[in-house]
Amino acid sequence: MEKSPLSSFLLLLLIPVLASCVEKQVYVVYFGEHSGEKTQHEIEENHHSYLSSVKESEEEARSSLLYSYKHSINGFAALLTLEEAEKLSGREEVVSVFTSQEYSLHTTRSWEFAGVEKLLNEFNANDKDDLLVKAKFGRDVIVGMLDSGVWPESYSLKDKGLGPIPKGWKGICQTGDQFNTSNCNRKIIGARYYVKGYEKYYGPLNRTQDYRSPRDKDGHGTHTASTVGGRRVHNVAALGGFARGTASGGAPLVRLAIYKVCWPTPKKGKEEGNSCFDADMLAGIDDAIQDGVDVLSISIGSYDATPFSKDSIAIGALHAVKNNIITACSAGNSGPASYSIRNTAPWILTVSASSLDRKFIAAVELGNGETLQGESISPYHLKRKLYPLVRAGQVVNPNVTKDLLDQCMPGSLSPEKAKGKIVFCLRGNGTRVGKGAEVKRAGGVGYILGNNKSLGEDVSVDCHLLPSIAVGCRNATKILKYIDSTKNATAYITPADTVIHGIPAPHMAGFTSVGPSPVSEAILKPDITAPGLNILAAWTEGDSPTKMDVDHRVVKYNFLSGTSMSCPHIAGAAALLRAIHPTWSSAAIRSALVTTAGILNNMGKPITDASGKEANPFLFGSGHFRPSKAADPGLVYDASYEDYLLHLCSIGYNLKNLTRNNSCPKNLPPPHNLNYPSVAIPKLNGTVVVKRIVTHVGSSRSIYFSSVKPPVGISVTISPPILYFNQYGEKKSFTIRVQAESTEGVGENAKNKYRFGWYIWRDSNGTYSVRSPIAVAFS
Repeated sequence: MEKSPLSSFLLLLLIPVLASCVEKQVYVVYFGEHSGEKTQHEIEENHHSYLSSVKESEEEARSSLLYSYKHSINGFAALLTLEEAEKLSGREEVVSVFTSQEYSLHTTRSWEFAGVEKLLNEFNANDKDDLLVKAKFGRDVIVGMLDSGVWPESYSLKDKGLGPIPKGWKGICQTGDQFNTSNCNRKIIGARYYVKGYEKYYGPLNRTQDYRSPRDKDGHGTHTASTVGGRRVHNVAALGGFARGTASGGAPLVRLAIYKVCWPTPKKGKEEGNSCFDADMLAGIDDAIQDGVDVLSISIGSYDATPFSKDSIAIGALHAVKNNIITACSAGNSGPASYSIRNTAPWILTVSASSLDRKFIAAVELGNGETLQGESISPYHLKRKLYPLVRAGQVVNPNVTKDLLDQCMPGSLSPEKAKGKIVFCLRGNGTRVGKGAEVKRAGGVGYILGNNKSLGEDVSVDCHLLPSIAVGCRNATKILKYIDSTKNATAYITPADTVIHGIPAPHMAGFTSVGPSPVSEAILKPDITAPGLNILAAWTEGDSPTKMDVDHRVVKYNFLSGTSMSCPHIAGAAALLRAIHPTWSSAAIRSALVTTAGILNNMGKPITDASGKEANPFLFGSGHFRPSKAADPGLVYDASYEDYLLHLCSIGYNLKNLTRNNSCPKNLPPPHNLNYPSVAIPKLNGTVVVKRIVTHVGSSRSIYFSSVKPPVGISVTISPPILYFNQYGEKKSFTIRVQAESTEGVGENAKNKYRFGWYIWRDSNGTYSVRSPIAVAFS
């Protein structure tokens, strides 16, 4: 039978340039969805039969199988040669075959800053208008966490006062290293781990580095889990007493289900990140769907842009949508480069990272009398005097290359030259904590970490092993200028103080990945932003706050930065909305969060990027999340599983065998007609008409009026401009006519340059404002 163009394309992608046909790798063989006619045993036997068709013996077929995906997802992961993978790829029933790629792991103040946390007592709250009260604090909503596991003894994860486990829960508490069934409770209602794909790639897990169980020895998984649904814990602070207050997750009474899929990368320090493989993640998502989760929080992303048909997170999340599960994913930490965003499937809530209004103010006092502000959470202080100040390039070993002179890479500094000095290091190569450890190893008494130009003015704080401070690009430039112009530069690093209500906030984090989507530009990504800079949450006691081997400190709460931290904020908000609106679709809940997001900071001005320039939707999506607004959005843009399949058809995917009764129709809608709460047109040439449908979820009778802020050089017309609703659940369609007018004011190179605008539906009572961003580029 003739192959589809997509099948041929995927086969070409599958062939590594120098691969040998006898080399074995873990491949995922994906069939789409199950027919619903077979038992799980029959499904697994069917997967064995496919393997037997390419293996020399039945025994080899069974030993090569790692996972049989047999709940919602239909497929398997197995050890195959390239030749065997090619044969399976050619089978008519197979949707795609792809190697199991390696992915990486991308609060006392954050929820209060978002307008959720009012520090009410969770069992005696009586404010009926409060979001947490309306949502019953997320009680009985189940959030599945794909991450590095959990530290079950954390105060944030206690189950005191929680009722019985929800009746629909089907999961298990898998035991292993230092983890038994007693580590699950009415808070952590289930826990599993998946390591087969990892071990086939790296060999047996080093059990001195991590537990072969759901227990978290990394910290990342405990941090994200407590951000979603940690209990209220009073008088919490980081090492050194910073950010003292009441720690709480966004939905403190949700139930948590742990799916450990990420493990230490051999021959790398744990501070450099973990490894998470497609085969393991797809098994985790398949189990989570079957177990009965309501929300998935996945702070994991691929290194490179991956087609949806080869992306385990996109595939798993699509099956989650069919089961009305909301999936929130991190956008990635590869900013500020365009097209760096990951997890861009339209059925995923893609979350970028922004700041809080809290800072940890310290200063560098220079020998010339100038004082420059920065941030620090170092628990260590210098004696009050001036110390010799050098840039790293002045105290490096002779073998350090020119491009790494100021980077403070491991082993780069000379103890003879650095001893007793404050050393300035520049961000770029290596990790922030690794640079500080190198300064300490070389005998430095203090450490200044300076931002490069691309990272701008926002700084990430870390619990370093010596007195330290992080400074933005402007102050880093001033420090370097002082050092270079002074023969005997000196400085002192002041102790830090926690300061809240800082301005402007939020601003976008310099590291957050940026759109447009490299996979489908017809969908505007990210969707939304949430706090991801210097977030305090629960931590493992199996590792130090820096995760470095030289650090032997133990803490219960720790700071982390990244879109990994912003993602669980949105997952927690989605859990609250699910509690309030249990019958809403996952798309409706995503829409409610997106269309109610804010674009102004706490000074009433537009949100800025890390350099202070006005940010745009490729950084923040529709804006900064406002969960209390999202609980009552007025209108929602709904979409079904079938709508997403149709969208896949419209961007060139062949759906044959993806579902039982679905194939691509002959007459396809354009990709931009997916009923999404934003609009993206990557190649405007003349006029494009976009279709949308809104569902009324506000008061019974309402009139909505449209207004538009068009992108520069483009006209945008809404038709009809007024929508009338008589009852809850009523749907109305409208069109958005987008027309190129001129390139005036957008520069000489207008083609392929995006510009942005908005359209808004407001009701006649002034209660609702339903805003959708627009991104347009001329072809």
